[in-house]
Amino acid sequence: MAESVYKIIELVGTSTTSWEDAAKNAVEVAGKSLRELRVAEITKLDMKLEKGKFAAFRARVQVSFKYEYEK
Repeated sequence: MAESVYKIIELVGTSTTSWEDAAKNAVEVAGKSLRELRVAEITKLDMKLEKGKFAAFRARVQVSFKYEYEK
């Protein structure tokens, strides 16, 4: 097996529909600029409030991707 290194970053996705859509939005946007995404782990779910009322679902997601480097 070849040796690999992975980098982990944290993202926050939002949605007015659901936490699932919020997480999916974070991963899909990250996938537009990062190559070889490997794992996404939802670490926290919360809601954005405006004037004491629901405004959006938020999902904090850790995403790992293959780190490219020269040996």
